[in-house]
Formats: sequence, C-alpha cells, structure tokens
Amino acid sequence: MPREIITLQAGQCGNSVGSQFWQQLCQEHGINQDGNLEDFATEGGDRKDVFFYQSDDTRYIPRAILLDLEPRVINGIQTGAYKNIYNPENFYVHKEGTGAGNNWAAGYAMGKQVHEEVMDMIDREADGSDSLEGFMLLHSIAGGTGSGLGSYLLENLNDRFPKKLIQTYSVFPDTQNSGDVVVQPYNSLLSMRRLTQNADSVVVLDNGALSRIAADRLHVQEPSFQQTNQLVSTVMSASTTTLRYPGYMHNDLVGIVASLIPTPRCHFLMTSYTPFTGDNVGQAKTVRKTTVLDVMRRLLQPKNRMVSANPGKNSCYISILNIIMGEADPTDVHKSLLRIRERRLATFIPWGPASIQVALTRKSPYMQTANSPRVSGLMLANHTGIATLFKRIVYQFDMLWKKKAFIEQYKREDPFRDGLGEFDEARQVVQDLIGEYEDAESENYLTGYTKTDSGKGEGAVEVGNR
Repeated sequence: MPREIITLQAGQCGNSVGSQFWQQLCQEHGINQDGNLEDFATEGGDRKDVFFYQSDDTRYIPRAILLDLEPRVINGIQTGAYKNIYNPENFYVHKEGTGAGNNWAAGYAMGKQVHEEVMDMIDREADGSDSLEGFMLLHSIAGGTGSGLGSYLLENLNDRFPKKLIQTYSVFPDTQNSGDVVVQPYNSLLSMRRLTQNADSVVVLDNGALSRIAADRLHVQEPSFQQTNQLVSTVMSASTTTLRYPGYMHNDLVGIVASLIPTPRCHFLMTSYTPFTGDNVGQAKTVRKTTVLDVMRRLLQPKNRMVSANPGKNSCYISILNIIMGEADPTDVHKSLLRIRERRLATFIPWGPASIQVALTRKSPYMQTANSPRVSGLMLANHTGIATLFKRIVYQFDMLWKKKAFIEQYKREDPFRDGLGEFDEARQVVQDLIGEYEDAESENYLTGYTKTDSGKGEGAVEVGNR
C-alpha cells in the first residue's frame, strides 16, 4: 500500500529547493521532462506513487503545492525545463504579487487572507490519496513568506490533519556571519515556535554550513543559490530513498520518525552526506574509493554536518539513522559498526539504549555514471549539540529586541495589532526547547526532575519501547 506524501513549497527558498528536488526525483525514477516514463524505466521496482500520481494521460505528476506571495521564482519554474510535470492547479501566487517584504508578520497575515484557496488545494490533494501518510514542508525561516506563511500552514495542517505526520526541511540562516535580512532573528524565532509546537520532525539545513561544505567540497568560495540548493535536494532525495525503494525497515515516514525521535519535543534533526560527486552537484571532485567504513566514518565528522553547531563536552547523539545507498554488504556494515564503537567515534545519551541504526537501500538504476561512487550515505541524527544553533538565534534576537529595533513594521501587521506578546511567547518556547536538549544530556533525564516540565518522561519511555 503506498503511503503518500504531499509536498508544500513556501516562498522563494522553498520553491527553489523544491524545483531541484523534483528534477532529481524525475531523473532517479526515469521520468522525462514532460512527466512521461522513459522506455528504459518500466521495470524499476520502485514506488513512484509516494511522491507522484498519474494523470489521465498516464503522465507522472508531483504531489506538490507551490505557494509564493511574489511571482519571480514560480514564474521561473513555470517557464523552466520541467514546467510540464506540475499540476497547473497547484500553483498559488498572491494576486498582488508584492511578497512579504522579509517580514514574518506580513507572511503570516497573508496566510489568513489566502487560507481558503490554499486549504482547498491541500484538501484536493489529500482526497486524491489512497493512504496519505503526511506532509513535507520546504521553506526558509529567515525571510517573510517561508517563515510567516510557513508558520500559518503548520498551525492549520495540525488542526485539519491531526493524525498525519508533518516533516519540514527548514533552511536556517547563517548565524555566524551577518545575513542579508536584518530582521532574520525575529523571523527565525517566530518560525521556530511553530516548528517546535506544530511539526513532528524538522530537518535543519543551515545556510552557513551549506556554504562551508560548498567551499570545502566544490572549491567555490561564493557558492550560488543553485549549488547550495543542489546540496539540499541531494539530502532530500537521499532521506526519502527508503520510501521510494522500500526494503524491510524504515520504508515509511512513521518508521523513520519513530526511530529518530524518542521524546516529542526533541525533534530537530541534523544531516550529513558523503560523498558529494559531480553526479549530484556540479563541480564536485570525483572520489577514488568508497567503502562502507569510509562512508560511515565520514558521516560522523563535524565538517560534513549541514548544521553549524558547536557541541560542548556533554553533547551527545540521541539517535542516528544511516541510509547507505549502493553496493553495501551487511557484513561490511556490521564490521564498520564494531570499528566505530571500538574507536568511540560517536557518544550517545546516557539514559537509554542507543546505537547507529543502518538502512541499506538501492540506488536508482538510471543514475549510474562513470563517476558514481560505489557507496554513498546520508546520516539523519538527533544530536543535543543542535541547541547551540538555537542559542545563537536567541542571542541575536535579544540584541535587536532590547533596543526594539525595526519593530514598527511588525506592529502594523495583524498578529501584532494587540501588542508584542507573540515575541515573548516565541522566545520562551525556544528557550524551553534549548533546556530540553540540555536536560537530555544528563542520565536522570527520564527519572529525575529537569529544568523543563517533568511530565515528558512517560511519553519518552512509551515511544522508545514501541
């Protein structure tokens, strides 16, 4: 039974990343630019219907809804090489086309205005699914549309589809260098509140880390948006491989989320991917040799993480899932896990049984080239060190907030007509989240009284024993 996933792309970043993601999926499943299956791709043994459905003329159409408040990026998709794969009814561009001006409140207020049209699109896609498993939201949290409209969508999806999973791929701003949006700490904090309260799983992709990896791996000092978007779409396609080429385990979203998120609040995941080659990102250098051990060891190296976290001495992994693609022998995996354990390359939480889980999956048979690595891998990890990224966002927020800098543009919008309490509430939620991750580093996390509410323990044990 397919477990369908509907993808929502919000704002400039979400649609740029989504456009690359769908191109990658089409190539991996042998679907051409018009949505038709190539002659060589009829015996793939893959599950296309998780992300695509077939139209009356049997073309494959992405289960995607593309939303933006200004037309530039969506116009580019509608005139681009893959313009014919999308359902034309699933584009929404605000008729005034003015955008949200990098203002979370403007994006959120617009969400209320466009609510009916957008929810109709989502309902139509949901009704067309046989066994809908959940939603994937692609967005950035620093600007206006992805953060504001994205926040509004998260709240409403939760109300409308309380039993469905919501996973987001959220692009965080570079918090170590000054960004191009001066109010990004405000937008980020307000979005993080919704990501904490309304999403089941958040894959954090950090612009600072993406730029560093591009400089490192691609030798490009000033990477273009297209290059960093290629990095993101490579991670997205790898993280969904087990859904599209199913094996014995982790072949649905519920299975992946349950294995990575033992307690409800700590659901922010970091990723690593290796090796990036010219196959998935132009200009990447070829890799001479990849073994399962090479790949699994590289995945644990901080330089390959797509999050700029600064783990402290007590930071540890809550869970790890490695998705190993290609020609991997289970005995090699077993030996690699033993070697990693002997060398103590990964430190786990002291309060529960935790180890590296491995899902072996096939690579697309249609994407093999002379430069393809024999084995490649993606790590999805729940790591307490991610709290250091959230601390930087709170610190930058506090710097602006104590001067009440740039606050007038927010006061003019609907969410702040009755005062600025929304900011204080969002800061408190993120502060509690940081506290939860810090508590998770101590061994009495489940039994002892912690800084955050003590009622979390029961739920954690229950999920862990599922």
